[in-house]
Amino acid sequence: MLLPDVSLAELVLIAALAAVSTITGGAAGYGTGALMPLVLVPIVGAAPVVPIIAISAMFTNTARVAAFRRSLDARRAAIALIAALPTCILGAWLYTLLTGRGAALVIGSTLIATVPLRRILKRRGHKLGEKAYVAAAAGWGIVVGGTTGAGVILLSLLMATGLEGAAVIATDAAVSLGMGIVKIAVFGAAGVLTTGVVVIALLIGVVAFPCTFLAKLIVERLSVHVHTAMLDAVVIVGSTMMIWGAFR
Repeated sequence: MLLPDVSLAELVLIAALAAVSTITGGAAGYGTGALMPLVLVPIVGAAPVVPIIAISAMFTNTARVAAFRRSLDARRAAIALIAALPTCILGAWLYTLLTGRGAALVIGSTLIATVPLRRILKRRGHKLGEKAYVAAAAGWGIVVGGTTGAGVILLSLLMATGLEGAAVIATDAAVSLGMGIVKIAVFGAAGVLTTGVVVIALLIGVVAFPCTFLAKLIVERLSVHVHTAMLDAVVIVGSTMMIWGAFR
């Protein structure tokens, strides 16, 4: 078997959550990176989670760029990529040095921190100038390189530059595609892209790709505030359990 330590029932659970997280995250532009670790960590451990999400996100972000391509702000996407790529490489390399417990602590803590951070940035409504945007994107690069769920930070940065709605989702997806290529290259060079990692990532990606287009049809009928609050609650509870498990 390609995945001797993962049962068929666990693969079905992973695929089901991939579908749910992609659809629920469609309106906000994030979801897979925040929810998938909650089921992946208990099944495969913490160490492979960021490489798995990095590969599967290539499918999701490609679909988002295709679905919202007319709203893409290419200039802001290019600025973020140029600023964040070097620090993303550093963050991905540092992640490969972590133990399983260290990876669980980093992922869980980052996911919990994104909830109040997003709310604070939204409440204050800060507008970023170009220089501040470049600096913030560079800082985000090291975080996204070594964690999962940090996409919400980029969303907040893009909104702070004045982007709204579909433009935020499309631009975030384009930047995340570039980050994903870099992360996969670093993880491949470090030898952490095992057969199991690739198979599970492809499973998530194949399920998530069509669900992204389904999400586009559904989001118009959903309350963004309600599903975002539900997502926040799940992230906080699940991440707390992840951190607690790291100390057991």
